[in-house]
Amino acid sequence: MTKNKTVYVGMSADLIHPGHLNIIKKARELGDVIIGLLTDEAIASYKRVPHMTFEQRREVIENIKGVKQVVPQKTLDYVFNLETIKPDYVLHGDDWKEGVQQKTRQRVIDALAQWGGKLVEVPYTRGISSTRLHAAMKEVGTTPEIRLKALRRMLRVKPIIRLIDIHNGLSSLIVENTYIDTPEGRREFDGMWGSSLTDATAKGKPDIEAVDVTARITTLNEVLEVTTKPIIYDGDTGGRPEHFVFTVKTLERLGISAIIIEDKVGLKKNSLFGTEAGQVQDSIENFCHKIQIGKRAQATNDFMIIARIESLILDKGMDDAITRAKAYIEAGADGIMIHSRQQEPDEIFAFCRLYNQFTDRRPLVVVPTSFNQVTEDELADNGVNIVIYANHLLRSAYPSMLQTAREILTHRCSSECDARLLPIKDILELIPGGK
Repeated sequence: MTKNKTVYVGMSADLIHPGHLNIIKKARELGDVIIGLLTDEAIASYKRVPHMTFEQRREVIENIKGVKQVVPQKTLDYVFNLETIKPDYVLHGDDWKEGVQQKTRQRVIDALAQWGGKLVEVPYTRGISSTRLHAAMKEVGTTPEIRLKALRRMLRVKPIIRLIDIHNGLSSLIVENTYIDTPEGRREFDGMWGSSLTDATAKGKPDIEAVDVTARITTLNEVLEVTTKPIIYDGDTGGRPEHFVFTVKTLERLGISAIIIEDKVGLKKNSLFGTEAGQVQDSIENFCHKIQIGKRAQATNDFMIIARIESLILDKGMDDAITRAKAYIEAGADGIMIHSRQQEPDEIFAFCRLYNQFTDRRPLVVVPTSFNQVTEDELADNGVNIVIYANHLLRSAYPSMLQTAREILTHRCSSECDARLLPIKDILELIPGGK
């Protein structure tokens, strides 16, 4: 019997639509269809983590008529799978001749040439846009369960996760919707940092835990109503252990992905003041107890409690920081945040080198406020999993508002400000449903 021709089709298949079905139909006309299903890691390398997991997407594709086999495609590059399978055809939509996938297309052509394979390109299905479908899904929103799980999913598939501060619904919409297109794909913020500093400052109060949890939750609810991305909550010291239990329960119920608590006691002072503010570090035993009762309070395994170590901030030394990291992980911490007020990242990287040797290593978080010249690539190369830009949106908003206020006082009218203000029409259209 003559062996059937094989047709390889690579796709992410996060939202199946008629365009996908048309591609599979055309492929079936050429031979046995093998779908190279992009893994979560492959998709996350150039855009957001897919809504459905790889296993869910595979189950959908395997049940589409005409699909003979589904294999994982672990990168955007097809070449490894193609050289393994050696298909007679690769079939793809004709929308990859420009942009991010242009080089991928050429590598497919070069690989197929090795055994006489052929690239077949199908015209793009008009009227169907995955981008618009994703945008429509974002308008519908998400659920607490999906948002709660999102951070752990990202940690499994992305080399580094990027968060920035929020302090109200408007700032959260900036984080939700801002992106740039690069040769490597779309770059955006992966999630939000529910900062106690920026929340308190936006309310005109000092960063000393003067804003209670109830008021902080009100801000979170404003954000949750209009966004879909995961949130890490700045829990300061976590408060009394007995109260921390209820904070964990509340955050988990809302769909917050994680809380970060710092190992200090007494009146909260900002860490960047260091030893000047008379800050006191908690004992290892007490802080481990707080972690343990917080973990016992969880209803799911998805919520994360991340322990923030202040040893370098308080000049306690590297040995103390490493000792605490080991103890906190043993107590059940789902991640470690290491902080520094040095202008260079040297001591952070020194901590990373020691931390990366842990047999039970957990995700590592860094907030490069002082050593802000360090790049995300450098952090990732040193083993950092999450980078938080902790207060930059609020810090950039205040100077602009102050300048506007001064100009109005100076000129006794507002026309001089117009050139750098968002037009009223744009303000009305900024929020869906506002027009």
